[in-house]
Amino acid sequence: MSSDVTVTAEELARRTIRRSDFVSCNQAFIDCRTPGSDKKQNYSMIGRGVTQSSSQVVNLREPHGFQIGAAAMPNGVTNNLHLHFTAEVFLCFRGEYLLRWGADGQEGELVIREGDIVSIPTWIFRGFTNIGPDDGWLFTALGMDDTGGIIWGPTVLDEASGHGLHLTTDNQLIDTVAGDTLPDGVELIEPIPADEIARLRTFTAEQMAKRVATQDNIRWSSTALLDAHVPGGGAELGLVIGFGMSEDLDQEPRIYNPHGHNIAWLRAEPEQGVSLHRHDESQVLMVKDGKWEITVNRGADALTVTVGPWDMVSIPRGAYRSIHNVGSETGLLLVVNSGDGRVRLDWDDEVVKAAADAGDAIDHNGYLAPYTLVPRRIGS
Repeated sequence: MSSDVTVTAEELARRTIRRSDFVSCNQAFIDCRTPGSDKKQNYSMIGRGVTQSSSQVVNLREPHGFQIGAAAMPNGVTNNLHLHFTAEVFLCFRGEYLLRWGADGQEGELVIREGDIVSIPTWIFRGFTNIGPDDGWLFTALGMDDTGGIIWGPTVLDEASGHGLHLTTDNQLIDTVAGDTLPDGVELIEPIPADEIARLRTFTAEQMAKRVATQDNIRWSSTALLDAHVPGGGAELGLVIGFGMSEDLDQEPRIYNPHGHNIAWLRAEPEQGVSLHRHDESQVLMVKDGKWEITVNRGADALTVTVGPWDMVSIPRGAYRSIHNVGSETGLLLVVNSGDGRVRLDWDDEVVKAAADAGDAIDHNGYLAPYTLVPRRIGS
């Protein structure tokens, strides 16, 4: 475990991104003038993501090992076919979207609704349309600090050029209608050839369905963490992508393959949550429902921020943190950690003692076990 990290008040404020802090960009991509796609709004909260606009506002640029953004668009508006080199995960926080995939968008389709999460395989074309209310909201979690950008479907580039929009090989948008000129020596991206398209991955509807996590098909655990029976603990963990922070030996995630990050839902009743702990991965906590208090640091250095729906807090590696539902109803938030492996938690000594009093301990493999059966280290 890395040395203890103390978060200052200024740093906590910088890492707290409230819903009111989100800033949209309506010219983030090359299809921003294509009819049917011209009313999209793009957001970049953690990292630039795959935006192609130099004017995109990024709330927090600090590398996390993953990136978080969002897409918002009225009913009927479409995000055109494109492919990613790193993971793209859709987190539906409101509304209903029709997802389609394949080189021509005809390989398969599915509908995702509020509370659903879907991980789209890399190296396949995908697009989506808002088929729900105008205020639908789709967060995205992207793998890695450098995504490599995206490849657009050939027809998307052709249509965009008719509207004066071109894309350079270094992923910069050139808008000749707005007066941009192509710098000397800079090449434009050409449509991907048909023979290369034919070599891309294919996914059946059955295969894609296995990459959809709903509130009902993930495995929730009420004993996923050491403080399961400690006052103030007791949160449930639902693994979506990767094993993440779970200390439940029998809990498995819905989606296994490496993404560069892991994702889980955290659900808690009022006055429940996760007690003081730390770990070595970057972490972002995103509120879906309820009112939550996030506390960082220990003792006299403790700082607390209260967040509500769609707010998010970035916690640096090695910093102590606790998470509690301070609302009046069941709260739900999303936990995103960097890395493909398990996230090993280092619990505060007082939490370890309280768990022991409740009969729980962490075994030498990092899983919850009966306190009476776990050998003690000398001096413990």
